[in-house]
Order: sequence, then structure tokens, then C-alpha cells
Amino acid sequence: MQLDPTEMTPVMNRIKRARGQLDGVLRLLEEGRDCADVVTQLAAVSKALDRAGFAIIATGLQQCIANGDGTDSVDMKQMEKLFLSLA
Repeated sequence: MQLDPTEMTPVMNRIKRARGQLDGVLRLLEEGRDCADVVTQLAAVSKALDRAGFAIIATGLQQCIANGDGTDSVDMKQMEKLFLSLA
């Protein structure tokens, strides 16, 4: 399933924000900040990336259905594996 780059703009923006958050985590570590602050930021990065991954999978499925490929053309085992890789 190929993704339409124009529909990936929100996902790319989310990943860019996550990249900024990850840079923030590195700064916190370099500054020797409190453990709770670092872990809170790291959890936010992780959640943002998970949501981006789920959005990519959901968009891919929507494109398959909208293009008339239907769910018959979707490899359900592959989809399950992709979802579980984010779990």
C-alpha cells in the first residue's frame, strides 16, 4: 500500500514536533535536569510517534478502500503485524 504524500502532511508535522521534543529531551539530559522532567518529555515523544504510526496505518487503509481496492487487497496479516509493532 503506497501512501499519498499530500495526505501525510499532518503526520509529517506530528513527527517534526516529536523531533523537537526529542531535542528537548537531549537538552534536559545535557543540563542534568530532574529525572521526572526527562521521563515526562520522553513519554510525550513516544506517544507522538505512536500516534503518527497509527495515523499512517489508518490513512493507508482508507486509501485502499477509497481507491476501490477494498479490504480484499489488504494483507490482513501484514496490517496486524504493523499495528502490533506499535503496541
